[in-house]
Amino acid sequence: MVGSKPLPHGALKGVKVLDLSRILAGPTCTQLLGDLGATVIKVENPKSGGDDTRQWGPPYVTDQDGNDTDMSAYFMSANRNKRSVAIDIATVEGQQTILRMAAQADILIENFKPGGLKKYGLDYASLREKLPGLIYCSISGYGQTGPHASKPGYDLMAQAYGGIMSLTGEPEGAPMKVGVGIADVMCGMYATVGILAALRHQEQTGEGQQVDVALVDSQIAWLISEGANYLTSGQLPERRGNGHPNIMPYGLYQSTEGHVIVAVGNDSQFTRFMEFLGLAGLAQDPRFSSNPGRLQNREALDDILIPAMKRFSTLDIIKGLEARKVPVGPVQDLQQVFASDQVAARNMKIEMQSEAGPVSLIGNPLNFSRTPVTYRLAPRSCGADSDEILSAEAPFEI
Repeated sequence: MVGSKPLPHGALKGVKVLDLSRILAGPTCTQLLGDLGATVIKVENPKSGGDDTRQWGPPYVTDQDGNDTDMSAYFMSANRNKRSVAIDIATVEGQQTILRMAAQADILIENFKPGGLKKYGLDYASLREKLPGLIYCSISGYGQTGPHASKPGYDLMAQAYGGIMSLTGEPEGAPMKVGVGIADVMCGMYATVGILAALRHQEQTGEGQQVDVALVDSQIAWLISEGANYLTSGQLPERRGNGHPNIMPYGLYQSTEGHVIVAVGNDSQFTRFMEFLGLAGLAQDPRFSSNPGRLQNREALDDILIPAMKRFSTLDIIKGLEARKVPVGPVQDLQQVFASDQVAARNMKIEMQSEAGPVSLIGNPLNFSRTPVTYRLAPRSCGADSDEILSAEAPFEI
């Protein structure tokens, strides 16, 4: 069939990205664009040693002598498929270099405080006049407008201000952040979507625009059902640990030797769950026969389920419920995750060759039949490509 074979490059081949971002939200976005085939040049400050996260270790990649490099695992998580150039934008020479590179780019991404690039002549208003076709993505804590626009933005702040911490944790415990920088990561994802929409507009009209994305806005957007629950009812949601606000039973249960998750999404699944436990009569109990009833009588149902589940091993629960088509699964640590056959089958662990040697990274979850993601460049040391890029007339063509 014509056109059925994958192409040897990503869908964004030829798209040029000038990356002035650091930490996690911006780098997540630019790594994703790079994985999709775009050419990304990452600009780093030589005075500070580059992206702040280069020092966010241990662990670090070590060189052949066993010495730590400037590539922490944190930095590597969001900085493949980019070339690194060290430029001091506080100097006139640095500003001129950025302007020259921006003139060749399709997209510029930055995460300075709103207004922070104005003194260098590199803010959107200044560049729009010179480069009307440039897509200029600004990532910040609270956005380019609003009473908090001038405040710095960090993932923990966004999780606290945006409400997700109030929902996370044990019912009687303190508010709890998510275990990874999810506000940063999701902001990077929203930024990518915005950039691709702006790129579509640019290709049709030749017109660039600013994409303004905030950590707090992004975090509020993915409150999803809990946010809608509050807006609909006016009632503040409760922290439920691993429980679900709208489905019961749905959560973590202890087995004889570990833990297992069960996610009962409808009444027929509940009936089959009770059959497995030898509690078939509970499916007809008026308190538990419907999901609203199970939610209303959540504690009474758990008083029955918790001791019942402890009678079975994790493997027996998984086999028994899978046979009855009740959603169930193990709780894996990261060693188990990355050693799993599913990770291998989906290429979610990849190996790349860095300047210091081989490194293991998390794969990209996108799969395309024609334009697959590509892994072309392992994370680079700060300024590794400065000489080559700064001496080239067309640095994005290298």
